[in-house]
Amino acid sequence: MFLHGKRLLVTGVVSTKSIAYAAARLAIEQGAQVTLTGFGRGLRITQRLGDDLGAEVLELDVTQPDHITAAVLRIEEKWGGLDGILHSIAYAPGDALDGGFLTAEWEHVATALHVSTYSYAALARAFAPLMPGGSIVGLDFDASVVWPGYDWMGVAKAGLESANRYLAHALGPQGIRVNLIASGPLRTIAANAIKSFGVFETVWRERAPLGWDEEDATPVGRAVCALWSDWLPAVTGEVIHVDGGVHAVGGTVPAAAAAPEQQHEIAAVR
Repeated sequence: MFLHGKRLLVTGVVSTKSIAYAAARLAIEQGAQVTLTGFGRGLRITQRLGDDLGAEVLELDVTQPDHITAAVLRIEEKWGGLDGILHSIAYAPGDALDGGFLTAEWEHVATALHVSTYSYAALARAFAPLMPGGSIVGLDFDASVVWPGYDWMGVAKAGLESANRYLAHALGPQGIRVNLIASGPLRTIAANAIKSFGVFETVWRERAPLGWDEEDATPVGRAVCALWSDWLPAVTGEVIHVDGGVHAVGGTVPAAAAAPEQQHEIAAVR
C-alpha cells in the first residue's frame, strides 16, 4: 500500500462521482488516513459519504478565515501533522458562466476568484506549518485556451495555474510539493452548473487519443494519489494533464486507421 500512514485532507467530497471522492477512496485503499471537509447545504452529504468511507468530516468554508483556522487546529490535535491536501473547490455564480464574461458584476467575479483561486493559496499558507515534506494537489481545467461557456471560471483557473507556480516557489524550501491536475470533463455536480458542458464532451469524444469516460473519475483520483505518494519527490509547480491526451491534440483524431496501401507507403518512408 503505497500511501500507508499518510495523513490526508480532502476537500470537495459532495458526490460519489466527484474526483475528490475517488481520490479519498483510493487513498484509503492504499493505507492512508483521510479527513474530509464540507460546508453549508452540502455538509450533510459529505458527512454521509464520510461515514461510508470511515472518515471524519470537518466543516470548512474556505472563504471564512476562522473555518480555516479551526480546521488547522483540529488536524494538529488529531494527527500532529499532515502529509497531503486535495483542493477540490471551485464555484462561480451563474451569471459569470455561459456567456456572462462581459456582463458579470464584480461581486460575482470576486466570488469566483475567491473560492476557486485564492482559497488554494489560503489553504496552503495555513496548513504549510503542519506539513513539511508534504504534497498539495489542486484540480484544474486547461486554462491555456478559451472554453465556450466557462468564462470567469476559465479566468479563475488561469489564476489557479499561476498561483500553483508561486506556491511551488514559496513552499519548496519546506520540501512541500504543489501541483495541479488538469482533468478532462467529468459528469460531476460542478459540471451540471455549466449549460454548455456538452461542448466539452463533444471535444473529448472527437479528440482524445486514449478515449475518455466522463462518468469515471478513477483515473484522475489515481493521479492525485500518485502526487501524494513518495514516488514523485522532485515534481512541483506542474500542471499534469489527465485528459486522455486531448491537451496534446490540435484536431480531430481519425476514427479509422490508414488504408493498407497507405500503411505500406508509411513503412517505406520509415
